[in-house]
Amino acid sequence: MCAPPAQQALHLAPHEVEELQGLGHPAGRRGAGAEHRDPVEGRLATPAALAWRLQRGTLLGWTLAFAPAAVLFGSLADGAAALLGDDASTREILHRLGGEQALTDAFLAAMTGVFGLLAALYAVAAVLRLHAEETGHRAEPLLGHPVGRLRWAAGHLLTALAGPAALLATAACGLALGHGRGLPALLLACLVQLPAVWVLAAAAFTLYAVRPRAAPAGWALVTLCLLIGWVGPVLDLPARAMDLSPFTHVPKLPGPDPHWPPVAVLVAVAAGLLVLGLARLRARDLTA
Repeated sequence: MCAPPAQQALHLAPHEVEELQGLGHPAGRRGAGAEHRDPVEGRLATPAALAWRLQRGTLLGWTLAFAPAAVLFGSLADGAAALLGDDASTREILHRLGGEQALTDAFLAAMTGVFGLLAALYAVAAVLRLHAEETGHRAEPLLGHPVGRLRWAAGHLLTALAGPAALLATAACGLALGHGRGLPALLLACLVQLPAVWVLAAAAFTLYAVRPRAAPAGWALVTLCLLIGWVGPVLDLPARAMDLSPFTHVPKLPGPDPHWPPVAVLVAVAAGLLVLGLARLRARDLTA
């Protein structure tokens, strides 16, 4: 006997399909004589729980990659500063990447920027899971039940916005372990990248919500930021070009005298893009 459409589309176990069918109104989906089951016992009690189930493996894989890389970069911080200290051009590039502070701090600041960009790659991938679910017609079984589009999208967005925070916290712990520096300073240096990550994730979501065919352009945005961050200082790009990347406006930490107002602006931009995207997703038709 063939599996139900919901199970085929989402690759769920039979008991998970039952939970999915009760999503939104658990009591209303059960027969009068059905055994009562506490909703908190179901793994798919909410759209956010379903999104987490779909994306948790990817986040775990990224976390396992971040941890050893951060330990390695942390252990290289002092040695890299000593090695590059005699090369004037390389030292200048590293200072521009990491801010005007001691060379070791500049190296660590540059590495936190790298991890920020990598976290943005994860965030865009998590957002574009919405596009894959819609175009692959795997969202239809869920949206056919009492689950609105906004709740469905919000579940994936929660993973896309919170996942990078977990990745950057992992990077901070790895850097602190490898370098031997205090965790609080490096944790702040890593987490301050989040507003820039959120801007790119929100921009990718808005592209998808406005025009699904434009969703892959989210990768182009991250690629542009990568080029600006790494090639821009080498090519001595003008300030206007460098400012196109949200990471340009993030304080260079660890370092002295951070400038915080741009962080608030980035958060506001990300929030505005998310609101615009959610409004557009609610209004448009799903991909046939």
